Amino acid sequence: MMSLVAICVMAQGERKFSPQQFEAELEAFVTKEAKMTQQEAAAYFPLLREMHQKQRKLYSAIRKGKNAPANEQAYAEAISQGDAIGIEVKTIEQQYHQQMLKSVPASKVYAAIKAEERFHRRMMKGWQQHAKKPKGRDR
Repeated sequence: MMSLVAICVMAQGERKFSPQQFEAELEAFVTKEAKMTQQEAAAYFPLLREMHQKQRKLYSAIRKGKNAPANEQAYAEAISQGDAIGIEVKTIEQQYHQQMLKSVPASKVYAAIKAEERFHRRMMKGWQQHAKKPKGRDR
């Protein structure tokens, strides 16, 4: 998901994407929405960043396979590899959620997961609306 968001932002061309600013906005939004204390945020966000970093590596592997396969067997292999990577992404997510639950109440981990989803949806919506604006003079 993070890779998709980054690609959409970079495709804009008008504004440069700042990963640091994006991360800071995400953390501020999630902290507020999940009503996390400073101690909870300090325990949660390093794990979240580490999880995203591991997932990004897998998303990179998916992007490397963008070329169309040459035959039916290659298509089947591409599907199988994509499925395996998807499972690995979810396994990583599950492992990190278990770690988060050791230091942050389950209700706040749940709220943070939902807040992160909302943040990504809002950002994507904003970028889509920004991309639809006519360039040049207003009519």
